[in-house]
Amino acid sequence: MSDFSSTESVNSTASSATIPGRNQAMQHAPMHFVNGKSVDRRPEHCQQAMFGLGCFWGAERKFWQLEGVFSTSVGYSAGSTLNPTYREVCTGLTGHNEVVRVWYDPEVISYQQLLEVFWTSHDPTQGMRQGNDIGSQYRSGIYTFCAIQQQQAEASKLHYQNRLNEAGIGPITTEILSADKFFFAEDYHQQYLAKEPNGYCGLGGLGIAY
Repeated sequence: MSDFSSTESVNSTASSATIPGRNQAMQHAPMHFVNGKSVDRRPEHCQQAMFGLGCFWGAERKFWQLEGVFSTSVGYSAGSTLNPTYREVCTGLTGHNEVVRVWYDPEVISYQQLLEVFWTSHDPTQGMRQGNDIGSQYRSGIYTFCAIQQQQAEASKLHYQNRLNEAGIGPITTEILSADKFFFAEDYHQQYLAKEPNGYCGLGGLGIAY
């Protein structure tokens, strides 16, 4: 069993961050609200992936529903503020993105399949927004944990751009970066749409198959 690993580097998106944050990590339930599995200890047979595709409420649901996904968590990454709060992230001064961390069994579901869900579940051409949700925390991003994921992510972006070109849709703005540290979001955000089935979800794809 192992917990999550990540790099500690700060990417260029977060270069203007001014909020220092805190040493205390966000409190969260240790088990996934939907399937009861751990969100703190990743089984050795599972790998991890991390994506930003707009408001993390709907984004997380897209992934926890997939066969082969062990557990999911929402949080903040790709910024520089230590253990940020939701309110701080919303200022745009932390550099963070709202992300979903996915632990998955590669014998059941592949990273490529996760990428296909990522691309078709949101509009990756909108820059610092997703629909009516506006701000740098809603940007499209893929955060990779190894060279193979990086290569697959970049190849998938090129492939999906070609599909969008065929449909007359503009350039993809998705950032693809090595994964930075993942900070848990507040507990009420975790698996939010399972706790609040009628809760807000503005996530929507372009209707273009991968």
